[in-house]
Amino acid sequence: MATGEQIRDLVAKMESERSALLRLVDGMGDGEAEHRPPEADGEAGWSVKEQLAHLAQMEATYRAWVERALVEERPDLADGTISDPVAYPRQRAHEASVRDHVAELGRQRDRTIGTISRIDPEAFERTAISPLFGELTVMQWLRSYYRHDRMHQAQIEGRESDYRPRFEGGIEPDQRNVRDG
Repeated sequence: MATGEQIRDLVAKMESERSALLRLVDGMGDGEAEHRPPEADGEAGWSVKEQLAHLAQMEATYRAWVERALVEERPDLADGTISDPVAYPRQRAHEASVRDHVAELGRQRDRTIGTISRIDPEAFERTAISPLFGELTVMQWLRSYYRHDRMHQAQIEGRESDYRPRFEGGIEPDQRNVRDG
């Protein structure tokens, strides 16, 4: 069972890491945010706008996984859980301004914090099974939010992240290894 302190710590880290990420893009021009590092592959080769769109989409996806874990016993997420749509999917990221992406990240985070506020402390131990990440508790899924933000913050800064997701079987999925056009 999660303690009140653990839940407060979770929310504080989510707010801290998201704030650090948003400080990086504050005042960034749209042209600059559309630049893709030519020497990078996978997510590191995405533009800032693509990374922001990806973060919004994954926030919605992780939240859908958490919500399933709260109502189903050990759901298998391989069946293609559908999350609520985001305003700007990564494939259309350059159609929106940096300001639009920041607003969408804010909307998604508000929904996530609302979800967290409704979770009973013992429900943080419920689990869901992902073919990518294995079996994780609700708390582990939620902690991945701020780690994911930290990873993309490093990518935006052009440095290696100190966080690496642990994929089931140790293999990163192909869609993340290839650079999208």
